[in-house]
Amino acid sequence: MQRNQKYDLIRRSSGEAEEFARRRREYLAIALRKAKPGSGSHHSFLRKRTLTHIVTDPGKILHRTPFVVVGGVATRLYMPERVTLDLDILIAVEDMLTAEKELRLAGCQKQSNLSIGTSSWRLPDRTVLDMIVSDAPWTEEAIRHPRIAADALPYIDLPYLILMKLHSGRVQDLADISRMLGGADGDSLRTVRTVIGKYLPDDTEDLESLILLGKLEADPRLE
Repeated sequence: MQRNQKYDLIRRSSGEAEEFARRRREYLAIALRKAKPGSGSHHSFLRKRTLTHIVTDPGKILHRTPFVVVGGVATRLYMPERVTLDLDILIAVEDMLTAEKELRLAGCQKQSNLSIGTSSWRLPDRTVLDMIVSDAPWTEEAIRHPRIAADALPYIDLPYLILMKLHSGRVQDLADISRMLGGADGDSLRTVRTVIGKYLPDDTEDLESLILLGKLEADPRLE
């Protein structure tokens, strides 16, 4: 089965990891060469955090399955909201069977397997839910300590969202990281550095480059 890289949380071989790192550094080198202070959207816009679009609450179906909202929907807690039709949740691998049982009992239809341990479901209200199943060592920690937003949904906290997107390595994910970190305060950045240093120690240099890119975009006073 071909991997859907967006949801790929499985462990990579050393060769794959090196190739991902090489491509990411090429992107960062280009971005840093092209970056200019204040070159992004107006800094007041970049600091906006909105929950304009109503999101289906998976908790009304998953009564016994702990989860956090991830993906594009989760980024709106940390950067300006963008329109996305995807609703992604993260669960621990040991809760997969319980979650699938709850989804089926609620009348949800399984659409496909996107990658190993990850599946797409159509909910009764026609929302498409992508359920990401992970056995990564940080998964339970991320699920136990969510950010509860104004809509009462449990969103993944910033350090773990950064971790997921850094691991993914897609250009869109790297762009999301720099924008989210550009708007993060000092305490948030310290927590992000701690989590990445613990779980992705080889990627700390790239993290600092992404922080710099984000700050350049967000603050026109930087030179």
